[in-house]
Amino acid sequence: MQRLDEARLVGSDRVLAVLKELGRFPDGVGLEELTRAIGSPKPTVHRALQSLRRAGLADQDARGHYLLGDEFLRLAFAHHEVRPEHVRIRPVLEALAAKFGETAHYAVLDGRDVVYRAKVDPPAGAVRLTSTIGGRNPGHSTGVGKLLLAQQLPTLDRVTAWVGSAELERRTPHTRCSAAELHRDLVEIRDRGYASDDQENEIGINCVALPVYALSPAAPSGAVSVSALAYRTPLAALVDAVPEIRRLLGPLAGGR
Repeated sequence: MQRLDEARLVGSDRVLAVLKELGRFPDGVGLEELTRAIGSPKPTVHRALQSLRRAGLADQDARGHYLLGDEFLRLAFAHHEVRPEHVRIRPVLEALAAKFGETAHYAVLDGRDVVYRAKVDPPAGAVRLTSTIGGRNPGHSTGVGKLLLAQQLPTLDRVTAWVGSAELERRTPHTRCSAAELHRDLVEIRDRGYASDDQENEIGINCVALPVYALSPAAPSGAVSVSALAYRTPLAALVDAVPEIRRLLGPLAGGR
């Protein structure tokens, strides 16, 4: 496990690092393991935990393991539920999952990653994907990520600057890892109004993604995707369904 930079973990930084690390252990974590993960002395990690417990943001179970507290969960879920785009997009995701029997996501771009704000699995009888609300994936290897990057990176120069000097992570043999490859994809996405992921982020999973205009008609607030097991729903079938996905999005699809 990668240790965090001790030089940065002082005061409130250390408390926040402990809070974030607790999120990785839904079943709880012992003080020894948490200390190793944070890379700070045990007494300082323990003090951070006590601060979090006093605020209700951490708790300790009968085994002595630490986990996120009920107050943290209350705040997180209350904030998530009242986000305007979440309230408006949830019925659309439910309709998409029921219509296609596959998983529907709503995601936003955060730096170089996408973050999943909402997810609806099909009602029954289908394999569930491993994505989670709040989970992240690289923007360049996902349909939702490429869809949103296409709006932000209109030229090869902009793509090259975004990629930087390090090669992009190759998640599968199909991932676009160079600025030139990614730029070609982004040009096509802008031309056709949707993005696809042909097993670029995970072998056996493909998807199509469309922009969502939940907060402004001028710029997408995020993107919706329908993700499917490739053997069951080929990418061509998802592409053929783009008009129907756009219809189900209704006003959220914008004016295209």
